[in-house]
Parts: sequence; structure tokens; C-alpha cells
Amino acid sequence: MATLSVDRRSGKIVGYNIQWCGNRRRYTIYLSSRTYRRKTVEGFKDLVETLIYYRKNGTIVPDKAVANRLAEIPAELQTKLANAGLIHVTKSKTCQELWDSCLKPKANTIKPQSLKVYRLCQRIFFETFSTSELIEKMTTERLLEWKTALFAKYAPAGVAGIVRVTKMVFEWAVDHDWLIKNPMKKIPIGSFTNRDNDRIISMEEYAKLLEACPTQEWRTIIALARVGGVRCPSEIQRLRWSDVHWAENRFLVHSPKTEHHEGHRERMVPLFPELRAELERHFSLDETKGNEFVVEHY
Repeated sequence: MATLSVDRRSGKIVGYNIQWCGNRRRYTIYLSSRTYRRKTVEGFKDLVETLIYYRKNGTIVPDKAVANRLAEIPAELQTKLANAGLIHVTKSKTCQELWDSCLKPKANTIKPQSLKVYRLCQRIFFETFSTSELIEKMTTERLLEWKTALFAKYAPAGVAGIVRVTKMVFEWAVDHDWLIKNPMKKIPIGSFTNRDNDRIISMEEYAKLLEACPTQEWRTIIALARVGGVRCPSEIQRLRWSDVHWAENRFLVHSPKTEHHEGHRERMVPLFPELRAELERHFSLDETKGNEFVVEHY
């Protein structure tokens, strides 16, 4: 158990000593009364006793409640606990080390387009913050100001994407014991929905687009997107001629965007007359014979 004693000088309280014995030595943590009130000191003493108990029982990682208490105390007190051997504090990491270490293993586990988005978020992050800045300096207040400033350059849906990725990166730091808590935990991601610029492309506009296409392949791309409702480019690039079921008047679409959701890996789409006409015209070309994919050049 730890004891709490008062340090008095000329009858005035100037500080507090928290002391305990362990490993054949006596440990002391001194707290100035100028900085810490008696109630705070008593609460810190309780935390010290809890950590002593953990150490005696060989528990390296404290439970969630204790971890949260550690995350809430000032860095100075965390250092005092580390110097006393009650907690382990890893070497401070830079923001550059954090992003690189988080994204490097993802290069082989996520889709190239997703990795490209992550790298873009990294670049945007470092337009404001220094690569050499320590991750402990990334406070909730600073990151919230950064998020607010992003709205001057990006649409709300774009800001939501940037915040989501950055939040994930800092959560990686917590999972790997680089940080005690995620400074972005209480910062809301925001909405990914931005319908302000949405509008229907009329069939009159669709006809003009077809007239402007330089090749039949481009006409097919436009028809798949506007008439078939196929995502461009991800789903169009995956469409094979073997996916087109002429007799059944429909075709199979493979969706990389939603394939991780059960039942949304693929879907059947009707061959609407306007779309079928463009596909048949494309399929009949000599240059298309033997091709595996409907769109080969883009």
C-alpha cells in the first residue's frame, strides 16, 4: 500500500509525498501543492495503489477502467508513474511514423483504389501538421480545428472520408500501444451523403453524349452507366461478355464496392432496350471478337 504525507514549510502546505516500498527499495512521487489539490492527490494515490497491485500480480495491461484513468491524467503524472516502474511508456512516435506504420501492411490487404484514398488522406493531413510532430501533441482540440478548416476546401462528404481514415490511423496507434487513447474518438466523422449537386441525366442529354463518343466502346460505357446503372469505373471494368445473358435479357454485375457485405457481391441487371442496342453493336465489331472483357481499353 502507498502512504500520503504532507510537506509543510513554515506551517504552509507546499506539496505531497506518495510513498511505497517494493523490490527492496522505497519509491516516492512528489506533487506540488501549487499544481495539484489535495483531492486530486488522493485520487492519484488510489491509482498508484491499483498499479502496485497490478505489478505484484504480474498484470502488464490494466483493465479498461484503469486505462481510461491513465489516459485522463496529465503527461507529467504519466511520466512519474513510468519513472517509478508502474506503467510502461513507449518511445514517442512521430506522425510520419504513425501513418507509414499503419498503411504499410495495408498495401497487400486492401484494394488499390482504397490504398490510393488512404494516401490522399495522409497527404492532406500533412498539409497542416508536420511529419516530425509527436503523436502525443495531437490533441482533440487541434484535430477538431483541423477538421473544421477542411470544410473550406472540401465538400462535407469529402471531409467525412478524410476524418474517417485519420480516425482509423489514430485508433491503430492505440491498438499498438503507441497512444493511451485516440484523440479523435469524440470527433464525429460527419455525413458521407452530399446530394447538393445530384441531378438526373435526361435521355436527351444521354443521346448527345452518345453522339459525342469517339468509339463504340465509349458509347457502351455511357450506356452501361446511364441506362444500366453500373458503377463507373469499378463495375464496368469487371464486366465480361460471359456475364451477358442474351437469351435471358439480363447481365451479371460484379460489385467490388459492396462485395464485403453479405448478399451484395453481385447482382442481375435487365438488358434495357437502349443498353442492349449498344451492347449488340459493340459485340458485333471485329475488334471485339475474342475479348474477355466488354471494355478492354480503359
